[in-house]
Amino acid sequence: MKVAVIGAGASGLTAIKCCLDEGLEPTCFERSDDIGGVWRFTEHVENGRASIYESLVSNTSKEMMCYSDFPMPDTFPNFLNHTKMMDYYRMYAETFNLLKYIQFKTLVCNIRKHPSFQSTGQWEVTIDKDGKQQTSTFNFVMICTGHYSDPYYPLDSFPSIQQFQGQYFHSRDFKRSDGYKGKKVLIIGTGSSACDIAVELSRTAAQVFLSTRKGTWVTSRTSDKGYPWDACLFTRFQEWFKNKLPSSIVLWWTEKKINMWFQHANYGLQPTKSSQFRELVYNDELLSRITCGSVLVKSAVTEITATSVEFDDETTEKDIDVVIFATGYIYNFPYFDEPIIKADNSINLYRNIFPASLKKPTLGFIGLIRPLGPFMSVAEVQARWVTRVFKGLCNFPPQEAIMKDIAKKKENFIKRFGKPQQSNSLTMEYIEYLDELTSDIGAKPNILSFLLSDPALGWMLYFGPCTPAQYRLTGPGKWRHARNHIMTTWDRIVKPTRTRVVKKVEKSIAITFLLSAVCALTLLLAALMYQC
Repeated sequence: MKVAVIGAGASGLTAIKCCLDEGLEPTCFERSDDIGGVWRFTEHVENGRASIYESLVSNTSKEMMCYSDFPMPDTFPNFLNHTKMMDYYRMYAETFNLLKYIQFKTLVCNIRKHPSFQSTGQWEVTIDKDGKQQTSTFNFVMICTGHYSDPYYPLDSFPSIQQFQGQYFHSRDFKRSDGYKGKKVLIIGTGSSACDIAVELSRTAAQVFLSTRKGTWVTSRTSDKGYPWDACLFTRFQEWFKNKLPSSIVLWWTEKKINMWFQHANYGLQPTKSSQFRELVYNDELLSRITCGSVLVKSAVTEITATSVEFDDETTEKDIDVVIFATGYIYNFPYFDEPIIKADNSINLYRNIFPASLKKPTLGFIGLIRPLGPFMSVAEVQARWVTRVFKGLCNFPPQEAIMKDIAKKKENFIKRFGKPQQSNSLTMEYIEYLDELTSDIGAKPNILSFLLSDPALGWMLYFGPCTPAQYRLTGPGKWRHARNHIMTTWDRIVKPTRTRVVKKVEKSIAITFLLSAVCALTLLLAALMYQC
């Protein structure tokens, strides 16, 4: 039962562990010399792998995105930079002894069906290591390379850009703000990377322009009372409440809630279509930079000339020095002999994992998804489910049922998010998706049962954050520390920020003093009234 795992990033590491948990034999092929995938920062862009800027910070919090049976240290900040993320990956790999299953500096050249595929479902994987090619046969393949390696570069939309006298490149090539002092920079796009880069450049550049076609919702990483947004948003109660209400009311309430921080229309960021769910951008500083005038929001770009940029509202910005395309990525898997999935806007994957075109479920994509929530916990549940499908422990439906499921979910997708596009085709609801997979595994918690047998835990499961450890309470892969981890979630959230502990006694003294003062004033007024 040999498994080829392609990539040693967040998805690849948990795929290796899940294989080991199920008694499978994984071999991981990683083209670079280290683990970490997209979170491995390098000074230079490397061909064929993801690239990040130095200041990148996670958009989801540590308690919500950690692997379900391996919590992050409680001293880690709630939102992590790439250094902390890499520290966590190294701890995970060392704890579960994963490194010995990884072949570094190994390029996967080709993945094709074995001649006996129709009966065995096997695959032939050809690799290149140290200039030598080698082909091996595997029973199963897990593709864990993600979708942030090949930039989407819409230069065809701006044919006159060849005349541009300044510098232009994709956001993938951006590392830090050095070298932009005194320059005028235009950023095309308003996704997370675009807004992060705009904020960073605004401190050194003469002016930053942020161009958007459809607008975007921007909110803070912290929510009610300063807690991480995802810990407040992703609860089973809120999921139930949202599903019971008409989508129009949910959208209206969401828009109202987001606009409580600032009115997006007043800052040029209001999305053009408020009738559909949109992925949020989590940025705590963009509002301030726009308010200070360091960042100016512009409409869609229509033309780029030698030194100027024209927009569809008939305005023009002159003397532009740099244009950065923060326009996302394409889905590219060059090592397949035949198109396994359609690399366009209609990717046919059963449960966002198994290609519908395959007659046997022996190849799956882990992490080829954009959940409206933490990514790592989703990739882990995918890997848990896939390895059990490989072993025949989870039922896999016939082709007809698969196509009906894909069609139904596409219909629901269009209702929620609109027509699939390059930017949103992998979007998926968070708790709904995790519950679907863990129901098959047998690891979805029965809330009613816990409310009866363990009321405190049942209450936390329903009204508290839907942390990954919820899916380790029961069933295969049960973790004995899961209950304690769930019940102490809020303690670990506040620990890294409560670096100065305010004694409760001081608060009680203040309240006592205030009450005493009120009582004294009341007695004084009563005495005066009595004398009168």
